[in-house]
Formats: sequence, structure tokens, C-alpha cells
Amino acid sequence: MLDFEKPLFEIRNKIDSLKESQEKNEVDLQDEIDMLEASLKRETTKVYTNLKPWDRVQIARLPERPTTLDYIPYIFDSFIELHGDRSFRDDPAMIGGIGYLDGKSVTVIGQQRGKDTKDNIYRNFGMAHPEGYRKALRLMKQAEKFNRPIFTFIDTKGAYPGKAAEERGQSESIAKNLMEMASLTVPVIAVVIGEGGSGGALGIGISNRVLMLENSTYSVISPEGAAALLWKDSNLAQIAAETMKITAHDLLDLGIIDEVINEPLGGAQKDEEAQALSIKKMFLKHLNELKQLTPEELANDRFEKFRKIGSVVEWFCIAISLIVRLLALFFML
Repeated sequence: MLDFEKPLFEIRNKIDSLKESQEKNEVDLQDEIDMLEASLKRETTKVYTNLKPWDRVQIARLPERPTTLDYIPYIFDSFIELHGDRSFRDDPAMIGGIGYLDGKSVTVIGQQRGKDTKDNIYRNFGMAHPEGYRKALRLMKQAEKFNRPIFTFIDTKGAYPGKAAEERGQSESIAKNLMEMASLTVPVIAVVIGEGGSGGALGIGISNRVLMLENSTYSVISPEGAAALLWKDSNLAQIAAETMKITAHDLLDLGIIDEVINEPLGGAQKDEEAQALSIKKMFLKHLNELKQLTPEELANDRFEKFRKIGSVVEWFCIAISLIVRLLALFFML
């Protein structure tokens, strides 16, 4: 139970208590139960339609939130997972393979976190090593060779920052992915399904279309990390989340992502299948749009998409610079 869900939890407890009392004492309390159930329905709608950024961060981190492997069976047919980077080893934190979407073969790549402690240790909590990013790049180049569209699922706190990962070239592997993905000649569509953290997310996120689930986050640093850096206190993470603009609707307004995918009331974990079908619908919509572009236009579309991010700030700086120069000239005269 999350902090903002406590009022709902209290109402549910009252309903359960009344039902138990009704059954035990053979007393008719149905009117009171109906009133509380109506109140619960109203409060549930009120709570989940007025979520604050920190609330969405908490939902994005829920262990029961669906992962890449949870969504794949609902979206793609006959998925076959492929393993290894052909250089060092396979990385369970990065999964990838071939499947069918609407009868057409596609390549699917995604970060995979665990659902429990044992699985999280095996998956390294969804934080990929260099071999994970090299496996992803191998599958992307294979997709380009056979003209298969690429779909990526972003769900990571960040790339693994351990000593062994750095020794094997973590930064280089991500940088190479950024460079190679920018020039791919097939459609690339990414969706953020949980946390999209830093370069670890960007390593499979350079795409023609970036989609986000309503309660996912996408940022260069976690709210706790930002609070620790800015105010030397990670306990101020809630304030950091408010100011960082890391939620789906904020990023849509900033032009960083292309579309927000709505979630069932309470989060994707409430109805995994319905959420998967919503993602599939968006995949097909954007894929049909991108199919109209030539290979060269696809690469240019992707390059220009990321090139113009931050252009507002760039023009603002130019304007400020011109004003300063004009003022200096005025005072010189």
C-alpha cells in the first residue's frame, strides 16, 4: 500500500469489518456496506485522477507492475528470445528476440527486472551490463538487415554502474548504441513502461516515436539522486519529483515524448491484459505512420526529433545574448 492509498485502505477495512460482523451476528448491514462501497468508488476515482509526480514515481516502482516479458505474449505472436552479444555473455537484464505483430515479423528488445528477490538478483534489478547493450545493438542491426521494425521497452533505474561493467566498457557500449540507433533505416518505436533512468534508458531509446505509460517516469536522475545533489538531502525526493518534470504528461508538454498511453485506474498492474492491448494499439498506429517514410527519411526523422529537443532553451539564450549586446551598445552611446 502506498501513502496516498491509505484512505482507500481504511474504507476497504471498514467494508470487510461490516461484512464479517453481518455474517457473524446475522445482522442486516447491507445499507451501510452499500454506502461505503459507493464512497470507495468515489474516493478511488478521486485519488487516482489527481496523482502528484511523487505518487506516479511510487506506482512506476511497484514490484507487481508488469514487465517487458509480461507484455510480450499479449502484443506479439510466436516470440522467440535470442541470447548473447557474441562477445562476452548473455545479459538477463536485457531481453530481445523476434516476434510477429499483426502478421508481420518484428524485433523486440526490452529491459527486464525481476518480480521477487531471487529474480531481481538474476536480472540484476533491470540494470544492464555492457553485454546487454551490445546484444540489443546486435539485434537492431539484424533487424535493419532483414527490414524488420524495432520495438523497445524501457524499464530500468539506469545502466549497471559496477566496476566490472565499467571495465568492460559500459559508457562505450551505450554511446555506440546512441550513434548506431540514430542512423537505423527501419522504424524504431520505444515505450517507457516503468522507470526510464538516465543513459541506461537512452541506450535503447533513440527512436522515431517515444511513448510513455501514464504512470511511468523518464529522467536523467532519480528524484532521490537529484535531491542529494541539489540539497544534500535525499529525503527531499518528493520536492525534487515535483520540479524535475519527469512524468509522462510533463514530458509530452515539453516535446520530449510523442504520446501518453492511459493506464487502468490504479495503474497497469490492475489489468495487465488491457494495458498490453492499449500498447499494441499505439504500436500499430505509429508503425502505420512510419511505414510511409523511406529508409533515409526514417533516419532523418529520428535525428531531427532528438536534435530539436532543447531548441526553445537555445533560442532563449540567443535572445538573452542579443539583449545584453544591445544594452551594452546603448550604454556605450
